[in-house]
Amino acid sequence: MRQNNNITEFVLLGFSQDPGVQKALFVIPSLGSPMYFFLACLSFVDAVYSTTISPVLVVDLLCDKKTISFPACMGQLFIDHLFGGTDVFLLVVMAYDRYVAICKPLHYLTIMNRQVCILLLVVTVTGGFLHSVFQILVVYSLPFCGPNVIDHFICDMYPLLELVCTDTYFIGLMVVFNGGAICMVIFILLLISYGVILNSLKTYSQEGRRKALSTCSSHITMVVLFFVPCIFIYVRPVSNFPIDKFLTVFYSVITPMLNPFIYTLRNSEMRNSIEKLL
Repeated sequence: MRQNNNITEFVLLGFSQDPGVQKALFVIPSLGSPMYFFLACLSFVDAVYSTTISPVLVVDLLCDKKTISFPACMGQLFIDHLFGGTDVFLLVVMAYDRYVAICKPLHYLTIMNRQVCILLLVVTVTGGFLHSVFQILVVYSLPFCGPNVIDHFICDMYPLLELVCTDTYFIGLMVVFNGGAICMVIFILLLISYGVILNSLKTYSQEGRRKALSTCSSHITMVVLFFVPCIFIYVRPVSNFPIDKFLTVFYSVITPMLNPFIYTLRNSEMRNSIEKLL
């Protein structure tokens, strides 16, 4: 039986009574615009993407015997291209977000509402998934009846195709179209889009141009660091060069590691929030 009481509300003490902790938590929700939503997604994708490469690289450096089962190799290939493809499409979405923010600032929050942001995120993951499924379907059906030594530290398309005991010319063209051509086209479109954005800054005040350039320069730096090595590796016939290993480490480990520094140091809002916190 419920007893009567005089309490009509409760007082929440909050996460912490420490003013320093409260300020730190305030900084995080204050960065709640669509740009930082996509940036958080990019950081998560980069973190997972790097973990598919870094442990294998460490094992490669420390162990004399380096083997991987066929199912594990296929799994690594799938995860690598899933998050790599998601990264590519996410950079396109982030470029669109900057275009709307700079070229249509009055309608920015209306166009880039929460539903649109979630939809765009779903599209990026779907694009990465379809790209990765294509890679697996191509490789899984191929005959591997010759040598089994992969001249690489991960299972990737071109090193695997060199071990196939059949003609891979047309298969290589399919891989180039699926990976390399997409990277090339998207890279060119991104550069054009940023050219349009920078051209639209002529009507902005000096402070507005400085703020817009600080965010755009971060995106452009990231795009160049990620796409140039990918284009070099995948926009060519099936072949495997020694420099490919270094480039793979660069765009899959070093570039994701640099992203937080690039976006933090080149973004005025992020710097201002950190200054307020300190």
